[in-house]
Amino acid sequence: MTRPGIPQADPRAGYLAQKAEIDAAVARVLNRGGYILGPEVAAFEADLAGWLGVEFAVGAASGTDALALGLRALGIGPGDAVATVSHTATATVAAIELAGARPVLVDVEQTSFNMDPVALERLLADPSAHVRAVVPVHLYGRPARIAEIVDLAHRHGARVLEDAAQAHGAAVAGRKVGGFGDLAAFSFYPTKNLGALGDAGALVGHDPGLEAAARSLGQYGWRRRFVAEAAGMNTRLDALQAAILRVKLGRLDEANERRRAIAEAYSRGLRGCNLVLPSERPGETCVWHQYVLRAADRDGLARALADRGIGTAVHYPVPVHLQLAYAGRIAIGPGGLAITEQLAAEILSLPIYPEMSDVDVERVIAAVREVRG
Repeated sequence: MTRPGIPQADPRAGYLAQKAEIDAAVARVLNRGGYILGPEVAAFEADLAGWLGVEFAVGAASGTDALALGLRALGIGPGDAVATVSHTATATVAAIELAGARPVLVDVEQTSFNMDPVALERLLADPSAHVRAVVPVHLYGRPARIAEIVDLAHRHGARVLEDAAQAHGAAVAGRKVGGFGDLAAFSFYPTKNLGALGDAGALVGHDPGLEAAARSLGQYGWRRRFVAEAAGMNTRLDALQAAILRVKLGRLDEANERRRAIAEAYSRGLRGCNLVLPSERPGETCVWHQYVLRAADRDGLARALADRGIGTAVHYPVPVHLQLAYAGRIAIGPGGLAITEQLAAEILSLPIYPEMSDVDVERVIAAVREVRG
């Protein structure tokens, strides 16, 4: 009898693990009759802000919208240069352009895959660059060197918007990411550590002035209903997703610990397999949105694992600056993007989600060792 395959991610398993609570929350919203904003959204925003240790959270329709809204709330707009990375989901760069700004791409570190502060400093020190904001990405659930990045940016007069879409609960010295920069954006796409059952996002921070700006700009520029004081956008979190997220937030610490246990098992079990395995820096807490290793003949390894029923993925196969929509028109910072381009040919994401059984984890390890051991 053929064993069922192990998917790389499984958002349905996350729903089934809390089905009764989620179904009850959805029914509560449906019976109340208010589906956009309202008390369910306000309660989730308060819960999220408290969990992150920030002063406020403003719901948005997606993580991409949260990034664009954050830039606009910071006063970033047409013509402004915004430093970010090319090794990221396209959404990071798309959001900068949605705000009317100009992305400038810097390279990442070999080990963390996150923004290299040395490359960033080289760009910020260039007086012709005129960088007004920096968007570091906490990729794969691993914190960027955020304190250093914030210090560099602020010393050069730039604001910081953290892209924490993949880092719900990641921390540096016990302090959760999302609370270091001027603002931070989160995505609740279904496969995220905190995943909705549809698109959803949030913008978080500490400054009440930025909160007021974000709330207004996120709903057409209104401060009173139907009267726009600025040219805003429509990016509201709906009550159904907020209710679902409130349920799932209650289990997020436990789910993150399970991800950490799976990552530790992979790192123990795959030693000696001629692979470059991810790791944490001292003082960091990674929440392992993805477990991303590096392998020569990455594609061959992925095919061999697929033959054994093991799902994998490549996050991300083509750096943003090489994609058709952006190639040749996106500015690249001093020093180029050599590491970014190298990583794209080597990275592979193994299955990781909280509902994976220990048997499944051992099956993945055994399959990799059979191919590469």
